[in-house]
Amino acid sequence: MKIKHKYGLLLADIILTFNGKSKVIENMVVDTGAARTLISQDVVEDIGLQVDLHDRIVTYFGIGGKEHAFRKRIDQIQISDFIIEKVEVDFNDFGYDDINGLLGLDLLMEAGFTIDLLHLQMDRVI
Repeated sequence: MKIKHKYGLLLADIILTFNGKSKVIENMVVDTGAARTLISQDVVEDIGLQVDLHDRIVTYFGIGGKEHAFRKRIDQIQISDFIIEKVEVDFNDFGYDDINGLLGLDLLMEAGFTIDLLHLQMDRVI
């Protein structure tokens, strides 16, 4: 799949499905330094995905300090031709206008992606 190089970052699009409703989420940072995938809660509210009493609250520590997110099981995430079902993903108030989250190592490694920086391509090794 083609990835974009914008703002000095690598960006990819994913498709998230929750309670049978799907949404394309654009401009996810391909972040090999992020252990887990983190998505802006603002971009998924329109498909009914929001925090509830059954969600676990998690804490992240990084260069920017301490952040909190809620972890929710979703129907599936699709990245190019890779689909993972019944996966837990973290959501928070991401706080950036054009960036909608981080595509972390949890999903990148599960899919077996390799990143070709010369051709701005991300493909699965099967």
